[in-house]
Amino acid sequence: MFGKHSSAGFHETSPGNRIKTLCYGEHTLLVEVHLDKDADLLRHKHPYEQTGYLVSGKIVMHIEEKAVELKPGDSWCIPMNAEHKVDVLEDSVVIEVFSPTREEYIKYKNDNDILQ
Repeated sequence: MFGKHSSAGFHETSPGNRIKTLCYGEHTLLVEVHLDKDADLLRHKHPYEQTGYLVSGKIVMHIEEKAVELKPGDSWCIPMNAEHKVDVLEDSVVIEVFSPTREEYIKYKNDNDILQ
């Protein structure tokens, strides 16, 4: 599978949080997330390992009891079932990988951008 770049196909999952699935396989899923400054991303956990890279903007990533301010070029890995949340200090763009494949995020793909 190949994912082709486009600015179309983002889905708002909560106010100020827009996501698009870029590509996915049997064991991983890759998303691009656009976050508006001050978007409310509540503390949560899930059974997926989540690895991310901050493309632009500034965020504070909270993983369990640790909080770190991140700038473009910084990255993180959230273990499975670890509580986490994000404070969005500036409009931001994030790339994240979920493993195993987060099946409920497949619907956020843009069919015109996915080549089999």
